[in-house]
Amino acid sequence: MTYHLAGDSTVAPAKPEELPMTGWGSYVEPVLGTPVRNLAYGGATTASFLADGSWTRLLDAVEPGDTVVIQFGHNDQKLPELGARTGYTTNLRGMVEDVRAHGATAVLCTSVERRWFDGDRVTPTHGGYPNAVRDLAHDLDVPLIDLTAFTTWLYEDLGPEASAALLSHFAPGEHALWSEGLTDDTHFREEGARRIAAFVGWSLRAIERRDGDEPAKGSQLVS
Repeated sequence: MTYHLAGDSTVAPAKPEELPMTGWGSYVEPVLGTPVRNLAYGGATTASFLADGSWTRLLDAVEPGDTVVIQFGHNDQKLPELGARTGYTTNLRGMVEDVRAHGATAVLCTSVERRWFDGDRVTPTHGGYPNAVRDLAHDLDVPLIDLTAFTTWLYEDLGPEASAALLSHFAPGEHALWSEGLTDDTHFREEGARRIAAFVGWSLRAIERRDGDEPAKGSQLVS
């Protein structure tokens, strides 16, 4: 069984020259213990992924019993034709139907949140897109991994200062590509990508009911 990832830069494999900036898809395989094909790329929308052949290339390698994990939205929200309840969900719906036609399982993800703090709280930045994915997953009876909720909790739990270490913040002179420094609250450093990947991996294991029937361990209650 293989996992196939479709998404944008927050999922995509690292470009060697940009490391440690990277997407979470690079680190999910060790949690799953199963091969992962990561076709996500920077700037991708549901429309571009369909139009440029990436979706066809992904489907060509999908076999019955595989799982396709889909996370878009960061770039879709910038284009009026890909509105949350119009082009965006139309494209996601078609992707789910394609995956099912191949005898595979589709899993939808809401977008990872941007790390935009207002005091101690994270400001939502994706408008109606997360709820559109949640509603579509419910309508199609598709498993959902809510990365918007998870990353919002993660950033707020760590707080404004500590959570910065998860994102691509580079001091002047720290990184060759951004010699004057960089403050990027969308794209992960490796530390953040690994945290998101762990959550995705364990969520997928839970969806598959992998770990819920092991013999119980620990102290027994004494009546």
